[in-house]
Amino acid sequence: MKVKKLLALGATALLSTFVLAGCGNKSSDSSKSKAPSSTVKIMTKDVIATMDSSLNTDVIGSQAATNTMEGLYRYEGKTVKPGIATKVVKPTNNGLTYTFPLRNTKWSNGDPVTADDFVFAWRRTVDPKTKSQYAYIYEGIANAKDITAGKKSAKTLGVKAVDKHTLQVTLEKPIPYFNKLMTCAFYFPQNQKVVEKWGKKYGTNSKTLVFNGPYKLVNWDGPDNTWNEVKNKDYWNAKNVKVKKLQYQVVKDPTTALNLYQSNKLDDVIITGDNAKQMRGSKGYNSRKMNSTFYIAPNLKRQPLFKNKKIRQAISLSINRPQMTKKVLGDGSQPADSFMPRNMATNPTDKSKDFVDETKASAAEYAKYDPKEAKKLWKQGLAETGNTGKKFNFAMLGDDTDAAKKLDEFLQNQLEELPGLKVTLNNVPFKTRLSRSDSGDFDMVVTAWNADFPDPINFLTLMTSKASYNFGKWKNSKFDDLVDKSMMQDANDPSKRWQDMKEAQDVLNKEQGVVPLYQVGEAHMTKSKVKNMTLSPNGSYNMVSVRVNK
Repeated sequence: MKVKKLLALGATALLSTFVLAGCGNKSSDSSKSKAPSSTVKIMTKDVIATMDSSLNTDVIGSQAATNTMEGLYRYEGKTVKPGIATKVVKPTNNGLTYTFPLRNTKWSNGDPVTADDFVFAWRRTVDPKTKSQYAYIYEGIANAKDITAGKKSAKTLGVKAVDKHTLQVTLEKPIPYFNKLMTCAFYFPQNQKVVEKWGKKYGTNSKTLVFNGPYKLVNWDGPDNTWNEVKNKDYWNAKNVKVKKLQYQVVKDPTTALNLYQSNKLDDVIITGDNAKQMRGSKGYNSRKMNSTFYIAPNLKRQPLFKNKKIRQAISLSINRPQMTKKVLGDGSQPADSFMPRNMATNPTDKSKDFVDETKASAAEYAKYDPKEAKKLWKQGLAETGNTGKKFNFAMLGDDTDAAKKLDEFLQNQLEELPGLKVTLNNVPFKTRLSRSDSGDFDMVVTAWNADFPDPINFLTLMTSKASYNFGKWKNSKFDDLVDKSMMQDANDPSKRWQDMKEAQDVLNKEQGVVPLYQVGEAHMTKSKVKNMTLSPNGSYNMVSVRVNK
């Protein structure tokens, strides 16, 4: 889930505790308190967990990496554009070989950026010793799967430096979305000398880092609730970077966020609930629909009751999603009857057909609000598992933002309508939620996934049996086979691949392997002086494009 990534509730990216010094004071209009006109002050909802692109799993870190690093490509709007690569290349050898010519660029310490920096980074990410949760995304590159399984050396990965400025990648199978993948942070290069110098400390503070992107992260220490990114004069495309400084500030409470915006201390903030409803239609208000879905993952490994599909279906049928999005969130988020976001992927032979619409029949069956049917299925599930008449108390893990707490309270009230079920809320900081999700320390977790690239496979692979982000450990062999077929046997046939993915989604919908809640629509207040701050299909903002009107 980033997904790219895992999301926290109500965030441009995500969340953590922050108390703004002096936020209760009246704002000052003195020149000393004003940031330069070439500075953009942005709210975020959590600290950066890591700047190690091999270990990052969330959109906060991904955004920071996208701001300060450069990979082969970068999104410009919805179009893939050259980054370190001098052009967007076409594969050869029946779609199995990509040869990237690289620019003559350098790291912020003066070292040249070479093809070897990509080779080192990619090998490091797939190496089991690194314990990267994103290693699976490399599958399809020659030997990647065997390397992550510990069967082959990382040195056998299908990537090599032909020379200092030529990178060649060999695939085991064609990957239709490979160029889109190359925009993502987990494919960024790494300076081997710097990584090896700092070891486990690499990526934990700005002293351990070097940068080759539009900005440099300065004076940052891992737990910091504020951080600055300053323009990197050595960036290859520095002439097109017009904003000199990005100031990020963690804010958890939407009312505090709105106050900071209205007192000119922040230029872009996220608001939710009553604040979003209050500001809708006002100057500066905008809602950004994201390729992100929030959902409940029941832990089948920890709670055997959840292995019964009628129990999972009952949980889904208990939730009034329209009421949840309108009355609780109020930020433009839309009810989700599918794990997949709408308006992200369309039929390759008919662009008018959205993936979610083509699987809506199976999605609507159990993702509607039907408390009567929910209770019926719940009782049947209890009977099938030998638990008739028993009571259950499940803890629901979630984030600790104001918006997350309100959502979880709503879900708690809905689910406790099921006979004998009590739900205890456990709201924790985002970083803790990620850690506990990964270790399986939960009964149910409210989590999310943000697209790394706009293709259904990015979501579907998340729910395969062995996927590291399949926190609830739902398994279905038919689902696995269909996903595998779309990625292997039918990878080069767009129509067959599309059909495979639809059938896999139908299985997930009927089984309710996870319980979809809503597609994220983030309500923002943005100063009119800030221009071109738009989301890329991979869920990150391309800050190269941002402009500030004086």
